[in-house]
Amino acid sequence: MTPEEMHAMVERLYPICRSITGDGVRETLAVIGERLALDVTEVPTGTPVLDWTVPKEWNIRDAYVKDPSGRRVVDFRASNLHVVGYSVPVSGVFTLEELRPRLHTLPEQPSLVPYRTSYYAETWGFCLSQDVLDGLGEGPYEVLVDSTLADGSLTIAEHVLPGELPDEVVISCHVCHPSLANDNLAGVAVATALAGRLAAMGTRRYTYRFLFMPGTIGAITWLALNRDRVGRVRHGLTLACAGDRGPLTYKRSRRGDAGVDRAVTHVLKDRPHTVLDFSPYGYDERQFCSPGFDLPFGGLTRTPYAGYPEYHTSADDPGFVTPEAMADTLDVLWRAVGVLEGERTYLNLSPYGEPQLGRRGLYGSLGGRSDTKQAQMAMLWVLNLSDGDHSLLDIAERSALPFAAVETAARALATAGLVKEIG
Repeated sequence: MTPEEMHAMVERLYPICRSITGDGVRETLAVIGERLALDVTEVPTGTPVLDWTVPKEWNIRDAYVKDPSGRRVVDFRASNLHVVGYSVPVSGVFTLEELRPRLHTLPEQPSLVPYRTSYYAETWGFCLSQDVLDGLGEGPYEVLVDSTLADGSLTIAEHVLPGELPDEVVISCHVCHPSLANDNLAGVAVATALAGRLAAMGTRRYTYRFLFMPGTIGAITWLALNRDRVGRVRHGLTLACAGDRGPLTYKRSRRGDAGVDRAVTHVLKDRPHTVLDFSPYGYDERQFCSPGFDLPFGGLTRTPYAGYPEYHTSADDPGFVTPEAMADTLDVLWRAVGVLEGERTYLNLSPYGEPQLGRRGLYGSLGGRSDTKQAQMAMLWVLNLSDGDHSLLDIAERSALPFAAVETAARALATAGLVKEIG
């Protein structure tokens, strides 16, 4: 996918009303399914999942608040953010005073509509801008929420790309938010693009599993259904907020020094970024990193959750995310995958003194070129540290050379019979 195609996917998905269950999730997955083969699982309401239970399914057709003239002053059709997620059905006439406890605004951002939900307490409400609220009279107001909250199912989709090993790299995206472009439609689009690139690789060392599911309850449900094989997960990333203009942010796994932590931080060093230590707050990395599972799962965002004023507001629209930012996020993921795929440990087969590289054709003939110098230094570092104890990533970190240069050098030295892969 090109950057423009990723952005077009965000624009297409933006109007869909998503929640943790319901047809909006299924419609979203159908769009993703046009590009990726998805294995979809429906988990029935009431199913025990770890310490939780799969909730009732919520769907909505329409909702509004009409003023005495019949004008929709709050209109679900204009934006699905106008309804509190999981609002139960309601039909009635209310004064403004009666409605106020159910009207949610952002007084410090008076022109914006907030995003609010009530998944596990049956209630109803509306979200609107403070500016609109300030302009409302006393009413009366006709109110409708045409929704259903009933037994159904929670929907999870997986896309799997088999590799030479059963060991897995897992990329997880949440698909439960309604019209919020950065959180997390940009992440969905970037993950879809990454899966396409990986499919085009042909041979892969690892098996790659992409998870598209509701936040929190989706991850908990997936973990509950897959307890017998989560041990296959060697590297994992939650991907969110992938399209804003801020620099990239990586949040380490609970382990702090997992392979995925080292791979991503190594790739990020050549561009503006922030690295955060693990905390049990954020996206679904906190479920994968819960102490019973303790999976090697980090989190990649641009500006982190709640770190930008548009977060969970109507300002998080397709204009807030850019094709260039999504392309940059994808590039970092692709380079990190390259590190995970290429990570090896070698043993120097000629460890006594430096071997004669020139007669093996391993020294470039164009002295002075920066790329030639880098290649030469990479070979020297690989030879010196290939003692069976240092991996290629160890060497790249110590030498401050790009992993790709170190990996290329190692392959050349192996072809020349000077090193061999071990372990």
